[in-house]
Amino acid sequence: MKMLLRYLRPSFRVMSFGLTVKVLATLLELMLPYILSHILDVVVPRHSVWQILLWGGAMLLAALGAYFGNVIANRNAARVARDTSRRIRHDLFHATMHLSARDTDRFTIPSLESRLTSDTYNVHHFIGMMQRIGVRAPMLLLGGMVITLFLDWRLALIMLAILPLIGISVFVIARRGLPLYAKTQSAVDGMVRVVREDCQGVRVVKALSREAYEAERFDGANRALVGAERRAGVLMAASQPLMSVLLHVGLSLVIGLGAVFVQGGFSAPGRIIAFMQYFTLMSTAMSIVTRIFAQYSKCMASASRIGEVIDTYANTRDTDVRGACDERAPHIVFENVSFSYNGRRDNLKNISFSLPRGGTLGVIGVTGSGKTTLTRLLMRFYDADRGRVLVAGRDVRDYDEKDLRARFGIVMQNDFIYADTVAENIRFGREIPDEQIRRAAHLAQAAEFIEQFPEKYEHPLTSKGTNVSGGQRQRLLIARALAGEPEILILDDASSALDYRTDANLRAAIKTQTHTTTVVVAQRVSSVMHADLILVMEEGAVIAAGTHEELLATCSTYREISESQMGGAFLE
Repeated sequence: MKMLLRYLRPSFRVMSFGLTVKVLATLLELMLPYILSHILDVVVPRHSVWQILLWGGAMLLAALGAYFGNVIANRNAARVARDTSRRIRHDLFHATMHLSARDTDRFTIPSLESRLTSDTYNVHHFIGMMQRIGVRAPMLLLGGMVITLFLDWRLALIMLAILPLIGISVFVIARRGLPLYAKTQSAVDGMVRVVREDCQGVRVVKALSREAYEAERFDGANRALVGAERRAGVLMAASQPLMSVLLHVGLSLVIGLGAVFVQGGFSAPGRIIAFMQYFTLMSTAMSIVTRIFAQYSKCMASASRIGEVIDTYANTRDTDVRGACDERAPHIVFENVSFSYNGRRDNLKNISFSLPRGGTLGVIGVTGSGKTTLTRLLMRFYDADRGRVLVAGRDVRDYDEKDLRARFGIVMQNDFIYADTVAENIRFGREIPDEQIRRAAHLAQAAEFIEQFPEKYEHPLTSKGTNVSGGQRQRLLIARALAGEPEILILDDASSALDYRTDANLRAAIKTQTHTTTVVVAQRVSSVMHADLILVMEEGAVIAAGTHEELLATCSTYREISESQMGGAFLE
């Protein structure tokens, strides 16, 4: 709730105006039965037509005032809900983009997606509801109670006896519903995960004819969500019938006693009619209150999940920037670095090496040997558990993260292309001139096919680059990495889809960038054989390091890889 109040604060004035209008409209609404009672019991017996018209006009004005007041207040409520949820989504997205890699792993991507969508929707709906009916319902309830006490305190006592029973029932049910809605949102996370995986791998699913299997997997996640929603819905739905039973018992007693009072001359018919209208208003208000409590349970569960992400980001300590770069020091240094994703088994073990500025590091090894993990520590997506990673003589933990990553250009294994032009995909939102984009494309061996498009660099690409080949996609991603003229270029399996000739031309072009230090992660010897230093990795450890010739002579693993690829490794 504190989080919601914090985000509602900027809309305080607008919300105050809307709530004031809503209060006035509700007061006018409460006046209608009372005016009707006055007309029936006081004005009609006088047989004065002009007084009937006068009070009827007053009733009409009150009804119109209530109508227009509610319209204005509801539009205002929609505005406040819209602006508040926009601020929440903005901060939640910002926090999501700046979470550490460990925190992202802990929350999971599907969960973060559902927090940005369904959870923010629940909060948006609750904020709007509270302004539309969260003020009106209690006022109708309390105002009706006060007026009925004034009209006939004996009949009002019946409601006073019933309302606490209703309130206790609603409170107990809402309290039990909160954890159930939290479980429902977790089930939403599970379904989003399945949908996300299937959408990303739809071509593989079709190629292997596994549509039925994936449909069954989705159905399982869907059933889990339906089950969670059913448990929460059944519990919250119990409040409405229970409240209706209590209210109708009270209404029956009011009608029965009212008839006795009218028969005995203790009350007037108009008063009883007004009393029944107030009772109807109050029963409607109680029905609304149960809806509010149900939505409150949803909102609090969602707000807690949203606040968890925002607070995690807010509590992340800023990097304590210390020290200065040493241009004479080796550009990249790993000193006895060990790291584990789960804290149980080391994914990297005692990694040590040094690479001079402008040099090229090759990292080769089987899948799962720790090659990509090494680059993640270099860019400080994760912090080493033991040892140090230095860039330009300075521990990466002493850099501002933005300043550190601005030094890098990287092509990842699962990099992406979005639906926009070739130029914008290379520029990637950075202030890079067109000339620099074309130069990067030439270096990446991408200019050849780009300039064959009719629109050239304005050629539109589809999401994930499905309208270009795998090799063309990789060259576009390399061009993106080179366009920023980085100090350190990381190519993580970035040339796997390239033919040997294009791969050789690419390496030769990158070699001309003498100011750039290059890290090449690959499984092909041809991609790393010209590196100044090659690391051979196995199960998270460096089992050998040296130049291509040295490793051929001293490392049997490297020699076996080289010999198995001999047919393609030396054709250049």
